Amino acid sequence: MKKTVSLLVIILLFFSCKEEGVKEPDALIDKEVMENIIYDLALLEAIKYNDPNTTENYKVNPKEFIFRKYKVDSAQFAQNNIYYASQYDDYKQMYDSVIKRIDRKKIVLDSLIKKEAKKDSLIAAKKKRLDSIAEVKKVALAKKDSLQKIRKKDSLKLLKKKPKKATPTSTGIKSTVIKNGVKIN
Repeated sequence: MKKTVSLLVIILLFFSCKEEGVKEPDALIDKEVMENIIYDLALLEAIKYNDPNTTENYKVNPKEFIFRKYKVDSAQFAQNNIYYASQYDDYKQMYDSVIKRIDRKKIVLDSLIKKEAKKDSLIAAKKKRLDSIAEVKKVALAKKDSLQKIRKKDSLKLLKKKPKKATPTSTGIKSTVIKNGVKIN
C-alpha cells in the first residue's frame, strides 16, 4: 500500500509540474508591435509626469490614442501583456529594447537642447551687444545735444549783451578834439 501511494504521489507531482503557464491569447499581438506599444505608452507616461496638463489641454486619453494607433483594444493589450510577462526572458528583452530606444532618443534630444541653448545664448549676446551700441549712441546724442544747448545759451547771452556806445565818461577816457592845432575842450 505504501508503494502504491508513493507511486501515485510521484505521478501527480510529475503531471502537476508540467509547464503550462498562461495560454496564448486568441489575438496575439506581434512581439515587435507589443514593444512599440510599450515604448509609446512609456513616452506618454513620461510626458504626463513632466506636464500633467499636456494631455488635459488636448483632451486626449493617451492610452486610447495608442490603442487606436495600433488597432488593439485595452482587453487585448492586457491579455497580451500578461502572456508576454509570463515569458520572463522575452518580456525582459522587450523592456531592455524599449529602454535602449528611450536612451537613444534622450541623447538626440539632449544634443538638440544644447544646440538651442547655444543658439539662444548667441542671440542674447548679440542683442546685448546691439543694446550696448544703442546705449552708447544714446549717450553720445545726449552729450551732443547738451553741447548744442550750451552753445545756444552762450550765443543767446552774447546777443543779449549789446556793446554800450562809447562815451567819454562811460569808458573813462576823455577825448580831446584838436582843430587847426588848437585844443577844443
